[in-house]
Amino acid sequence: MSILIDEKMSVLIQGITGREGSVRAELMKDYGTRVVAGVAPGKKGQAVHGIPVYDTVNEAIECEGPIDVSVIFIPAVLVRDAAMEALDAGVGTLVLVPDRVPVYDVLEIVEKAKRKGAKFVGPNTLGVISPGKAVLGMIGGRAQTAREWFKPGPVGVSSRSGGMTSAISYYLSRSGIGLSTIVHVGGDSVVGTPHPDAMRMFEKDEQTKAVVMFGEIGGSQEERVADLIERGEFTKPLIAYIGGAKAKSGTRFSHAGAIIEGGHGTHEGKVKRLREVGVRVVDDFDSIPEVAKEILNKIG
Repeated sequence: MSILIDEKMSVLIQGITGREGSVRAELMKDYGTRVVAGVAPGKKGQAVHGIPVYDTVNEAIECEGPIDVSVIFIPAVLVRDAAMEALDAGVGTLVLVPDRVPVYDVLEIVEKAKRKGAKFVGPNTLGVISPGKAVLGMIGGRAQTAREWFKPGPVGVSSRSGGMTSAISYYLSRSGIGLSTIVHVGGDSVVGTPHPDAMRMFEKDEQTKAVVMFGEIGGSQEERVADLIERGEFTKPLIAYIGGAKAKSGTRFSHAGAIIEGGHGTHEGKVKRLREVGVRVVDDFDSIPEVAKEILNKIG
């Protein structure tokens, strides 16, 4: 199994005729993702890498059948409208790739997704990949690279940093540890699938035996994961690395979501809370594969 995406799910790309949309459509299709259609208003009848293009999401569904996932590659100011269109059409999962999406637009998408019983990843995300099955977004850059870098297996990855998403997953695979699903939850202050939501999905996934989480200063995602563990809602072994240990007051660090306010969201506080509930928090990034091997050996 996997979470969020597999080889059977049908995928739509909104903004497929743009530069990013076209390049990433090639990645997704070549990797094996079941990309059935693209949407670009006024471009109906065109094709991008053999993928038919329609003016609206509803047109795509009428012609190609039900759509499971929409990946959105359009300017940030238009993301809200594109997401609403997909949700209204009944698409159950969205991946919002652009950064700088206005926070109030994201909050509206959150509310709409809740009403529709849908979910979304991002904004400001590289996307999702279930190695050997399918990719959404831009993880890996090219299909051949994604195949070489990320191997299928029992460890899930959830990360707030795009670069660290790829780095963690690459070093785990290079060490002989395969991956179930890799999720870049997004770097903004409000995201659709924060760490706790990813952990809930990994908990239900039979393929995933352990999870590696890359966290950062700012926000409360990591503390809320600790709350899940304390309540018994996430029971699988978790390895965590928290970035920002050396960040000083007033320092701009990483992403929009990495903001410490009122003393909350500090590196020290996150590490302490996670360790209280039994998470293996590592101080040395390079030790992640070694700790993962140790844990997998213990659980057989």
